[in-house]
Amino acid sequence: MNFETQILFLFSALGAFNGFVLSIFFAFFSKLKHPSNYFLGALLFVVSIRIIKSVFLYFNSNLSGVFVQIGISACVLIGPLLYLYIHTMIKERSTKKWGYHIIPFLLVIGVLGIIYPYWPNRTLWSKYLIKGIYFQWLLYIILSGILLKDVLKGMLTKERKTKEENIWMVSIFLGVFIIWIAYNTTSYTSYIAGALSFSFVFYLLILLWFFKKKKETSFLGRQVKYANKKIDESEAEVIKRKLEESIRDKKMFKNPNLKLIDLANEIDIVPHQLSQFLNDNLGKSFSLFINEYRIQEAKRLLVEETKYTTEAIGYECGFNSKSTFFTTFKKIVGTTPATYKK
Repeated sequence: MNFETQILFLFSALGAFNGFVLSIFFAFFSKLKHPSNYFLGALLFVVSIRIIKSVFLYFNSNLSGVFVQIGISACVLIGPLLYLYIHTMIKERSTKKWGYHIIPFLLVIGVLGIIYPYWPNRTLWSKYLIKGIYFQWLLYIILSGILLKDVLKGMLTKERKTKEENIWMVSIFLGVFIIWIAYNTTSYTSYIAGALSFSFVFYLLILLWFFKKKKETSFLGRQVKYANKKIDESEAEVIKRKLEESIRDKKMFKNPNLKLIDLANEIDIVPHQLSQFLNDNLGKSFSLFINEYRIQEAKRLLVEETKYTTEAIGYECGFNSKSTFFTTFKKIVGTTPATYKK
C-alpha cells in the first residue's frame, strides 16, 4: 500500500477498534450501571463489526466469506439497539420487551446464513438480504426519530435549555443515520465511505464529550444524582408496592448476590431512582433494606424450623457467610440468633 492508502486504512480501522474498546467499557467497566449504557455498548460493538468488515474487505478482496457474512449480519442489530438505547434514555427505564427487538432478527439472519452462506450465494445476499437488512435498519431509525420528536422540537424551538443527555442522544441518532446513508450510497461513492463516516462521527463525539464533560454526568448517560428532583408521593407509593410484591412474593432477598440494579430491573425503574427512594423515602441503604427482610425470615425459621442449624438458616435467608449473618442479626435484633431462638 502507498502512503495515502495506509493513512486511509489507519483512520478507518482505528475508528472500529476504538469502538470495540468503548463498547467493552460500557458493558463491564462503566461506574454508572444504567441500562442505556449496555444498549449503547452493544450498539457500538455491532457497528464496529460492520465497519471492520468493510475496512478489511476494501483492502483485501479475498477476505473469508464467513467474516463478510458476520459483518453484514451485524447490521440487523444496529437499528434495534439504537431504538432500545434512545427508548431507555427517554423513558428513564429499560423495556422488559427488549428481546422482541433482538432475538427474532438474530434467529432469522442466523438461519438464512446457515441455509444460504454468503460466498456461494452472493447474488441472493446483494439483491435481497442486504437490502432487507438496510430497510429494517431504516425502519428503526424512523422509530427512534419518533421517540426523539419532542427532544428535537425542544432543541429547534429553544423553548428551554437543552439537556446534555439530549444532545448525546441526538448525536448518536444522527451518527447512525449518517453511517446508514454512507452505506446506501456506496454505488455512487467509494465502498470505504461507511467506515470513514463511522470514524469521523466517532471521533467527533469523543471531542464533543472531551470539551463538554461535566463531573455530575456520565458519558452519554443520565445524571448520577437526581438533583432537585424529588419522587412525588403517588410515584413513591407505586414503587413501594412493587418492591413489597417482589420481595415478599418472589423472595428475592434469598439471593446472596442480589444487587440494586437487579431489583430495579425487576420493578422496572432505573437503579438511581430506586436508590433515591430507599434513601429519601425509607431512610435506608439498599443493604439494610434487604438485610431486614433476611433477618425477618431468619427469625421465622429460628422459631419454626427445628431441623435447620443456625448457620444453615443464615444461608437459607440469603447471607453468604456465617459471620455476616451473626453480625447483621445482632445489629438489627439486638441479640444473637442462638439467644433469640432460646
